[in-house]
Amino acid sequence: MSLELILGMVALFGMAAIGTPVAYSILVGVLVYLGVSGQDLAIAGTTMVQRLFDGFLLLAVPLFIASANIMNAGSISDRLLQFCIALVGRFRGGMGHVNVVASLIFSGMSGSAVADAAGIGKIIIDMMVKSGRYTRGYAAAITAATATIGPIIPPSIPMVLYALVSNASVGDLFLAGIVPGLVMGVVLMAMNSAISHRRGFGQEEPVPLRELPALTVRAFPALLMPAILLGCIYSGVTTPTEAAAIAALYALIVAAGLYRAIKIKTLYEIFVESARSAASVGLVIGASMILTYIVIQENVPQAISEMFAGADISPLMFILLVNILVLLLGCILDATVIILVIIPLFIPTCRELGIDLVHFGVLIVVNSMIGLITPPYGILLFVINAVTGIPLKEIIREIWAFLFVLLGALLLMILVPDIVLWLPRVFGYQG
Repeated sequence: MSLELILGMVALFGMAAIGTPVAYSILVGVLVYLGVSGQDLAIAGTTMVQRLFDGFLLLAVPLFIASANIMNAGSISDRLLQFCIALVGRFRGGMGHVNVVASLIFSGMSGSAVADAAGIGKIIIDMMVKSGRYTRGYAAAITAATATIGPIIPPSIPMVLYALVSNASVGDLFLAGIVPGLVMGVVLMAMNSAISHRRGFGQEEPVPLRELPALTVRAFPALLMPAILLGCIYSGVTTPTEAAAIAALYALIVAAGLYRAIKIKTLYEIFVESARSAASVGLVIGASMILTYIVIQENVPQAISEMFAGADISPLMFILLVNILVLLLGCILDATVIILVIIPLFIPTCRELGIDLVHFGVLIVVNSMIGLITPPYGILLFVINAVTGIPLKEIIREIWAFLFVLLGALLLMILVPDIVLWLPRVFGYQG
């Protein structure tokens, strides 16, 4: 590693440490590297523009953001919540189960953990607290934990970004995320059930089973969106980016036309907010592309590959070591930065060791999501604190049980790759 790269990294992490936004921190680090090495600073702008224009896949990111914001508007959340309450609210710890099932469903619309936590999460927390059966900290903690499922079940913005840096198939990654997402939901519901029995959390008033068909029909158009998305991709009719556009259009038709939940003014606000979110993600992506260019120029990935090859490490040990690193980094870094900046360093080694890139990608995304709820700097903990006003110490006190079972689920996915790869193989994946 050259002195120029070391100085650039010091500048990057130094800026991040004092609270500078991640994208700007990366850009400062890049400019320090280019300046010290005597290279033309225009390389930064040229590289960013070229990589962004070549990245047709990146168009899926703003489209998924727009479709999520549209689907989260108006009465859609209410319809889906009523469906979830009718489905699982009758069991012990019912609202906790509703929380998990709602996240499983909303994950098929947003692809973002933060969007789930700040949107539907706030609604469920209020319902749990007002019922008088759950403490504020518990309601907030289980909401943060369930929000991690959002980017695992398709659509998933982190998986799109991973596909960008690894050249793995977005469709295969989306399919590979479905079973792990369900596994995460099951372990969270099991922990909620255990805690509810131990603490004596009550049951909700059961919704008569005869009302379930009507509630299902009301929610069905929204529930259909993930199936349409995967159907478009795997039928070969569309590319992933085109499928994202169809998903956004379908969300608009359902929300504005069928449910009549969006007015013109609301739609304008949705598009403005979507543009802001997409611009924020795009700036991080652009800055990361320049950093990746520099890292490749410095031959860092090759050096890492040679180091692991010389150590004669097994694929399983390599995966475990990388996941431990990602788990630690996830406590302080955003998942986008981990996927765009850190993970490309390990892709060449994965190929040399024969590690399946779809399996590896899902593990990294799951791991990055767990980092979002890991104290003391888990981003989701701060998001829920900001939108609900529940003290951070109360949330952290309750989060450990859910963090433990999610880590157990991650370890299971590492040791049993078929949990991740079974569904893609059913649809013809040969990895």
